[in-house]
Amino acid sequence: MSEEKTITETSSYGKDTPVGRPDVDGRAGIFVPTAAFDINSTTIRKGAGIVGFGNLDGTLTVYFEANRFDESNLHKWEHKARKAYDRMVMGAPTVSKAKIDARMLEQVGIIDGMGINLKHPERLTHWLAISNVPDTAPEEAVLRWKNR
Repeated sequence: MSEEKTITETSSYGKDTPVGRPDVDGRAGIFVPTAAFDINSTTIRKGAGIVGFGNLDGTLTVYFEANRFDESNLHKWEHKARKAYDRMVMGAPTVSKAKIDARMLEQVGIIDGMGINLKHPERLTHWLAISNVPDTAPEEAVLRWKNR
């Protein structure tokens, strides 16, 4: 028999967090680590673009890209987020994926096949500043890569 958890022990994500892996061009959340996350973690490196979705058990599945190999086309944060998003919607094999307690990450925006919409750009800017890569921050809160 399972032990009942108190509300403070239960992990969950916000109502705006998309649930389930999105299809191509579908919506996913954009996340940054909270104070509960160890920013010196080797799982998700500093300055990474982190995208993902909620699971039915209250956890998050996230895909991330930190440009570990210093590719010049992945210098900007939005390019890292886009690469992680593309990997997620295509179901591509990767080690840059994790199922994580929702308390470790905070949703700061939405990404889909048309672009990025940051609801809390200041929190993303903070994440990039403490990661020592403030020059990679996007210039706008809304970034489009498709016109429809």
